[in-house]
Amino acid sequence: MPDLVSIADPAALRRSTARHLVDDVLAWWLAHGPDDRRGGVFTCWSNEGDRLLSRDKYTWSQGRWVWLMARLARAARLGLVEVDGAACLDRAERTAAFLRDHALLPDGTTAYLTAEDGTPQPSAAGQGLHSSVFADLFVALGFAALAAETGRASWGDAADRLLADAARRIATGTALTEPYPIRAGFRGFSLPMILVGVGAEVHAATGSRESAATVLRAAREIEAVFLEGDRIAEMVAADPADGDTLLARHRTPGHVLEACWFLLQAGETLRRSGADADSHLFEPAVLADIAARSAALGWDEAQGGLLRYVDRDGGEPRGRRTGDRYEDLVADTWDTKLWWPHAEAMVATLLLHLETGRADLAAWHDRVAAYTYRVFPQGPGAEWIQIRDRAGAPLAKTVALPVKDPFHIARSLLLMVERLADHDGLPGRRSAA
Repeated sequence: MPDLVSIADPAALRRSTARHLVDDVLAWWLAHGPDDRRGGVFTCWSNEGDRLLSRDKYTWSQGRWVWLMARLARAARLGLVEVDGAACLDRAERTAAFLRDHALLPDGTTAYLTAEDGTPQPSAAGQGLHSSVFADLFVALGFAALAAETGRASWGDAADRLLADAARRIATGTALTEPYPIRAGFRGFSLPMILVGVGAEVHAATGSRESAATVLRAAREIEAVFLEGDRIAEMVAADPADGDTLLARHRTPGHVLEACWFLLQAGETLRRSGADADSHLFEPAVLADIAARSAALGWDEAQGGLLRYVDRDGGEPRGRRTGDRYEDLVADTWDTKLWWPHAEAMVATLLLHLETGRADLAAWHDRVAAYTYRVFPQGPGAEWIQIRDRAGAPLAKTVALPVKDPFHIARSLLLMVERLADHDGLPGRRSAA
C-alpha cells in the first residue's frame, strides 16, 4: 500500500504520490507494456496483470500512451519524477508514428483496433474499421502532448485536424460512440466532456483559434443541456416523456468528477492564451460545488468507495427500461468499484481544494485516497487491480475495452504531482506551461 499522506501536508503528499507513480505503477507498466520494436503498448492484460490475453492494440489506449509518455518526459525534464525522460519521449514518438502510419484512415477517422503490427482490424461492433469518435480524440490528445514537448508543429497540426473533424461529427450527430452507443433521442454528457478535455490540451499545444472555440462551445453545451443546479446529468432525453427512463435518471459520479478538473484546467488554458473563457463552468467555486455534490451522491456509505453508477436521487439506478444495451451495463455493474472514478476523484478534489481552500474537498480527497490506496494497489512494484466488486474483491469483468489501461491511474498521480509542485513554488503544470 502506498504511503497515506493527508492533503494537509502538500509537500509530503507530492513526494509520496511521485514514489507510488514511479516505484509501483510505472515500474509495472514499463516492464510489461511497451512494444519498443513497433511502437505502442500492450494493454490486453488480465485484471491481475499476470496474463497477456491479446497482442491487439486498441487505438484509444495507444493515444493515451502517447500522452502519458510525453508528459512523463516533461515531468522528468522538470525534475518532478525520476524516470528516464529520453526513453519516455522515444516511446511517445514511436507510438505516435505507429498511429499515424497505421491507424489514421483515409477519411480522416481513426481505426478502433489494430493488430500487433498495426494492421487495422474490423471492430467487434461490426461497424467497420472506425467505430468510435473517442479513438479519434484520444489520438489527438496524444499528438497534442507530443507537440507540446517536442515543439514539432506537425503533431500539433494533426491533433487540430482530428479534433476539428471529431467536433464536426459530434455536432452533426454522425459521431460513432462505441463501446457505449448513445441511444437515439438522448444526448450524452461524455461527448462535450471529452471535447473540453482534449480540446484544452490541443489548444495548449497549438494555440489555434478553432481548438479554443471547440472548448468553449462544449463547456456552454454542458452548462445549457446537462447542468442541473450543482449536478450534471449523464444523458438528457429530447422528449420530456422519457425523463422517467433509467437512461435519463442514472448518473456517473466518476465522469462528473473527471469533468470538473477538465473544466478547471480548460478555463485556465483559455485565459492564459487570451482566448474567450466566458462560461460559468470555468469558475473554481462553481466546480467545487459540483465536485462535492458528485462525491456525496456516488459514495457508498455501506462499503466505502465510489459506485460506478447511481440514480439521480442516490442508490441503485432505477427507471423505465427501453431495451438499450447500455441500460444493461448500468444495471449489471452499478455497484462495482472501478479504478478510474477513484483516481479521477483524487485529482478533482485535490485541484479544487488547492484553488478554493474548501475544507470539505480536502476531507473528500483524504477519504477517497484512504479507500483507494487500501483497496486498489496490488503491492510494491505492481499496478492496481483495476476492477473490484462492491466489497472490494477483484472482479473478472470487461469494462469499456477489454484492457488493463495504463492511463487513468498514472495520469491522475502525475497531475497531482504537477499541481502540488505549483503549490510548493516548483515548476509544475501552470508555472512551466
